[in-house]
Amino acid sequence: MPRGWFLCLDGVDGAGKSTQCRLLAEWLRGQGRDVVPCHDPGGTELGKQLREILLHHRGVMALTTEALLFMASRAQLVAEVICPALDAGKIVLADRFLLANVVYQGHAGGLDPAALWQVGAFGIDGVEPDLTLILDLPPEVSLARRKPSADRLESRGDAYFANVRAGFLAEAARRPDRLRVIDATPAVDIVQERIRQEVMKSIQAQG
Repeated sequence: MPRGWFLCLDGVDGAGKSTQCRLLAEWLRGQGRDVVPCHDPGGTELGKQLREILLHHRGVMALTTEALLFMASRAQLVAEVICPALDAGKIVLADRFLLANVVYQGHAGGLDPAALWQVGAFGIDGVEPDLTLILDLPPEVSLARRKPSADRLESRGDAYFANVRAGFLAEAARRPDRLRVIDATPAVDIVQERIRQEVMKSIQAQG
């Protein structure tokens, strides 16, 4: 059986990733594709516990600890969900992956992005998305769309999230073969149509 295909949606907070992931999964299934959606962090029983710590821990957490907890959750997700799905020839659709670690704790947080890529590669055992679509928003639009009840990460200041956006764009410029930027400012259906176009081009290119 041929290997499946691994797709990820990522990007700034407020860009509508969860909605777009749901709509894309529904559309792909309508095309006769077998889709396994997952989200990072989380997606497994262990991942859910780590996600709760990451988003709602009330005490002090070192940034390195934060980065490694994300990676631990992802390693479990790869072993338990992603690899079996790809081995079965399915499409995996992830809501965030290693790129988010590199951007949030690296470009925006101050850790070395290159080191995060290196450590993260060990955690995913060479399994990376065939295509990552980065949903992009200007900082003022992202701020307006963010949930009023922010979790531990979402409550960081405006300067932090400006650096998050810059980090995503910098990584996209560095790896245009695997990372594509989608303007997330239009209406949901317009953004979804653009996502579908990129997905179909990538799938067809891989035969």
